[in-house]
Amino acid sequence: MNDTIMTIVGNVVDQPRTRKTKSGHAVSNFRVASTSRRFDREQQRYVDNATLFVNVTCWRAMGENVDQSVRKGHPVVVYGRFYTRDYVVNEQVRTSYELEAMAVGHDLSRGVSKFDRVYRPAPTVTVTRDEDGIPVDDSDHWLDLADPSADDAAPSVGDDDIQSAHDEPQRPDRVLASAS
Repeated sequence: MNDTIMTIVGNVVDQPRTRKTKSGHAVSNFRVASTSRRFDREQQRYVDNATLFVNVTCWRAMGENVDQSVRKGHPVVVYGRFYTRDYVVNEQVRTSYELEAMAVGHDLSRGVSKFDRVYRPAPTVTVTRDEDGIPVDDSDHWLDLADPSADDAAPSVGDDDIQSAHDEPQRPDRVLASAS
């Protein structure tokens, strides 16, 4: 897929909002306004062009960092995937410009900033090994496929149709030839 990558330099328009998704991931949203300028030879001065407003979305750790670092009015540089979203308000189609951020930082040409590295603990991983020291396949457990009480229970309807990944598929039209 060809993504449109863009860098925008501008000011944060509103205070970033940070929420948690149902799966517990942080997501921060804020808007950036960028106004380019050009020199008008007739007026012999710089004039502002139209302002571009972009909605920025920051996921996971970056979202948490943006929540701690970025405030309304801060000059920022945002780099990410650019896309548009159409929506309808009062039967009128509108377009929103959005940027899924890959990097966010303060624009140091307009001020100074202090950087503090954030160290987050890695998730704990436990590997169960069998008697030969080989990791056990626990995928049924974490995929919620195994029912611990199903071993003692009577088979339910349709259990005859379930095949293991290691079973030979049974095809009535297949004839095995014996070696002679």
